[in-house]
Amino acid sequence: MNRFSKFLLLLAGVTVAQFSTGQDFHFSQYDAAALNTSPALTGMFEGKHRFHMQYRTQWSAVATRPFTTALISYDARLNNRWSVGVQALNYRAGAGAYNAAQILPSASYSIPLSKSKFHRLTLGVSAGGFHKTFDQNALTWGAQYEATAQGGGFNTALGSGETFQNNSVLRPDFNAGALYFFAAPGARVNPFIGASAFHLSSPKESFFGADNRLPMRYLVHAGARIGITERLSILPKVFVQLQEEAQEVTISALAHYHLKGPDVFLIGGFTFRNADAAIMDIGAKWGQWQARVSYDFNISTLKVATNGRGATELSLTYILFKDITNPIPTCPRL
Repeated sequence: MNRFSKFLLLLAGVTVAQFSTGQDFHFSQYDAAALNTSPALTGMFEGKHRFHMQYRTQWSAVATRPFTTALISYDARLNNRWSVGVQALNYRAGAGAYNAAQILPSASYSIPLSKSKFHRLTLGVSAGGFHKTFDQNALTWGAQYEATAQGGGFNTALGSGETFQNNSVLRPDFNAGALYFFAAPGARVNPFIGASAFHLSSPKESFFGADNRLPMRYLVHAGARIGITERLSILPKVFVQLQEEAQEVTISALAHYHLKGPDVFLIGGFTFRNADAAIMDIGAKWGQWQARVSYDFNISTLKVATNGRGATELSLTYILFKDITNPIPTCPRL
């Protein structure tokens, strides 16, 4: 990375620090990471057991150590109403080895809203905790900078002048969500809308011992599966989340095309995340498996330094007993 790119990255970081607050990590394929989007999505799939893995790496164009996010989850439908699951996630960022690990068990309850039971409301909760750490010795500070004829550098043998109460924070975390959907299998349009609230207890997360609390995050997502032909359907979606002054607005559309011969659904789509990224998404569903890969093209003010490079994301889902049929569909038709 040349000096001009480093300067732009530093300038962007200072600007963000001055005019925004901290926020949670995010996924571009948020619908693939169902339990991370809402605890109400626990068990909302066609089958009995679902195993999911997702990995994201970003900012390799401007960071010496890219930011990475890894997630695994499992959920199961106990019956037509109750479902349970658990999610484990790890986020790692920057030269200071900042690491956030999280484990969240979840449960959901589905309520029929009509005699046909195709209109349904699902309520979900998750309760667990997170562990955040960093490596103070891996960081350099202004007090450690020494000017030389060659331009200067950091001498880590010098004191940093910084005092931390600890480099590890372990806290409980609680989330809740609700989801409405129309599950009729023969309908041309199957809409859904959901809302979630995260960090309900606003847990304290300071490394300095201050009363710094993780702000609550609010999320709304909506969309519809629209059948175009016997083989083709599209899924327009909107995703909005707010966390104090930070906000994210995402508009996207996925297309599913069925190849009858190999019995494979091809997946392709485009997502626009406001003032941040344009995202291409491709994948396939075959049998009990679904795989997707997406790439974020950076369109923010940092694009001069990144040359438009953003993030790569991979997801893989396996559903066990997918062919089990239920008398009444009890999951969104996605």
